[in-house]
Order: sequence, then structure tokens, then C-alpha cells
Amino acid sequence: MLRTMTIAALVALATAAPALAHSPTPGIDKRQVRQHERITQGVRSGKLTAFEAARLRRGQAHIRVLERRARADGIVTASERRRIAAAQALQNRRIYLLKHNSLTH
Repeated sequence: MLRTMTIAALVALATAAPALAHSPTPGIDKRQVRQHERITQGVRSGKLTAFEAARLRRGQAHIRVLERRARADGIVTASERRRIAAAQALQNRRIYLLKHNSLTH
């Protein structure tokens, strides 16, 4: 299972790297990749349970939906960027809290 998750993470990173070069939101994309890596690392280290990781991945999916909607018209406005950044900040805090809770240590 660990090997499958590692391979999946590597595939996700490999496919994300070329997309970052042509993206209208490279900062958002880089943060998404870093947050995904933090979730994967948390599972590997045992600091995140499968349930917690699934919950965090749903949060990441929500951010991807926000970004996709913002890109739909070809222009990502400042207000759309702020909304996505706020969602990423919230997700960042959730990752931190779940990785540092005392239940999984």
C-alpha cells in the first residue's frame, strides 16, 4: 500500500510539473503540490490516519474546483486569487492541526 501511495504521489508530481510552467496561477499550483506532499508525508510517518488524509484530500479537491472555476473564462481575477488563497490557508491550517494532534502520536 505504501508503495502504491508513493508511486501515485510521484505520478501526480510528474504530471503537475509541466502544467506549472504554463499555468496562469503558478503560485497556487505550487502550493497545492506542497500541501499534497505534506499530506502524503503525514500518512507515511503515521501522523495522519487514513480518515484524516481522506478528509484533507477532499479539501484539496475543493481548492482544485475553485481554481478550475476561476480559470474557466481564461482570466483569474484578483478576487478569485484571494478566495483561492484563503481556501489554501485554511487547508494549510487543517493539515498542520491534524498532523500535530495528540491522537495519532
